[in-house]
Amino acid sequence: MSSPAFTGADVEWKQTWTSMTDDLLADGTVSDSAYAVLPHVVEAAAALPPDQSVDFWVDLGFIVTAEDRPTVPADLEAGFSAALRLAEQAAARSLLAAGAPAKVCGQLALSCVAFAGHHIGAALWGVEPGQSHLQLVCPGCEYDTEILTFFVDPVHPAFGAPELADLADHARRGQHPWSEVADALRGDTLGQEWEPFLRVAREVAAAGVPVEASGSAVLCLVAGMVAAKGTPHWAGSEWARQLALLTGHFRCWNCEQSWTISDGLVESPEGARPQSDPARTSAPQPTAVEPAGEPGATAPLRQDGNTLVAADGTPWGRMTAFSDAVPGSSGGVDALTVVPLPGGTTLVAGAGDGGGVCLWDVADGRIVHGPLSGHADRVRSLTALPLADGRVLLASGGDSGSIGLWDAVTGRPVLGPVANWLGEVTGMCGVSLADGRTLLVTATSRGAVRLRDPATGEAVGRLNPSGRPIRSITAVPVSGGHTLVAAVDTQGCVHMWDPAVDDPWDPGAAVQLKDRALSDAGHRVAAVVAVPTADGTLLATADDRGTVMLWDPATGTPVGEGLPPSTGTAGPPVMAATMSDAGRTLLVSGSRHGHGLRVWEPATGTLRQILLDVTITCLAAAGSDVVVGHESGVFTILLPRG
Repeated sequence: MSSPAFTGADVEWKQTWTSMTDDLLADGTVSDSAYAVLPHVVEAAAALPPDQSVDFWVDLGFIVTAEDRPTVPADLEAGFSAALRLAEQAAARSLLAAGAPAKVCGQLALSCVAFAGHHIGAALWGVEPGQSHLQLVCPGCEYDTEILTFFVDPVHPAFGAPELADLADHARRGQHPWSEVADALRGDTLGQEWEPFLRVAREVAAAGVPVEASGSAVLCLVAGMVAAKGTPHWAGSEWARQLALLTGHFRCWNCEQSWTISDGLVESPEGARPQSDPARTSAPQPTAVEPAGEPGATAPLRQDGNTLVAADGTPWGRMTAFSDAVPGSSGGVDALTVVPLPGGTTLVAGAGDGGGVCLWDVADGRIVHGPLSGHADRVRSLTALPLADGRVLLASGGDSGSIGLWDAVTGRPVLGPVANWLGEVTGMCGVSLADGRTLLVTATSRGAVRLRDPATGEAVGRLNPSGRPIRSITAVPVSGGHTLVAAVDTQGCVHMWDPAVDDPWDPGAAVQLKDRALSDAGHRVAAVVAVPTADGTLLATADDRGTVMLWDPATGTPVGEGLPPSTGTAGPPVMAATMSDAGRTLLVSGSRHGHGLRVWEPATGTLRQILLDVTITCLAAAGSDVVVGHESGVFTILLPRG
């Protein structure tokens, strides 16, 4: 059964239906009373706006395809059949208009197919969003066959589209909702190489999804609708390509015969017979290529000495190496932060495993201060603290929990690094309060998040009442000179806190990110960063698959489509965001210990992929400069100003 509605559905309706489902369907068994009740509920749901009834139609799809359901009583058959026709029309309307998340869209499409009376609608019970495995039942010997790694993105078709028998003699007469569905599949939703699958989808829809159509052909329709209507678009395309794998064949380990996967998804499929096409029988395997369909993506840029060049050799960006690697370390850095100084000068601070902190001028890479010594171990985090009196401090946090404060203008220590028992400092940021104060926020691997007075380093408040270890933290400026704090814990959960409140359990002005949006995208967050825009600040989240999403901190809702998973930047994420010298918002993402970067302009969708010769450890950004920390030092990439 589905979870609560993904949009703001009427609360009373949602609560009533949720309560009712417990009585109508329990442990896969449909209640005897369902056929008397459902026609009335269907009539009420059909009157709702399309985006408010999506979850109801999915739940109804599970009910009408449940394996353990009683026969419809003769005196209720006419009314229930009429209810299914109404459900088919209303659910198809929701499918076309609601803009459901990709995985929900797939369930909704299968529910529509079930209401049309096609047996493949029962695949609702076998296709579990978020699972990589697929459980099938051999139509011949009835033995189970499990493909442990099935749902991987094939990027390119693993086999040809299924053959489609002539449906002219079986096409529906008169009006039906599938004509509009066929029209929605006219666009280039998946790319030219997937067109044969979409052609089958259009023909099945134009015929009104007749029960005589093969299960594989109808699954082409389901995949096509997910590609056309699933949100965000990249997730719809990815899930559609995976669903298209269901149109292939599988080989039963017991009887050693091949069958269509569609026949293995449903119980006792009529007309099932062994198949003889070996090209469609092999189980899908993961492909180590960049996923298709990244918005605005172009050919990757490659490093050629101190220049980034396009595929045709055209120079694109200039790279400047910073002088002197961090002394006392292996040469690399583990943390970077941008330090804006009064007068317009911008420095970059970096630190490595030896505990030394250096500051460079971002304009030419020369060292300005350093090494600033005091940490006895690796420095894991850095942040700048512009104060109301005009001073700019640099804060540093080490593996032993030590916290240091430095005057960024003079390089002199304000507070010598002192270790504490709260655990290694995994993240730092500065927050501005409405009363004019600036506080330092520190987070540790033991879940201790403290608000600190930058003059003394002493804790003046606490956040993170759950106590979960923190993996990444960032300050998110909002209106009125106020700042929120966003953090992600080691379980992938994002927390939004208001540092202006005294009680850490009090949300204050903080709004949590929508759980449904996170779960629908399969987005287990591993890093957060604030993203400046012309209209305010957004929050970016990234996961270990390379997915990046943008969020409105005022509402907790996603903004735009984000970036899809990427094998080139998969792994522990590193991110940085900046407003370029030309006033464009840019977000740079990669993975720690990887070699690839993605430079994304959310406003236009433009995406550049960069392949570097070095192993990336951390990122920062200032204006049109992307600062890359790596295993041997630091360099900047000057992005084009156009």
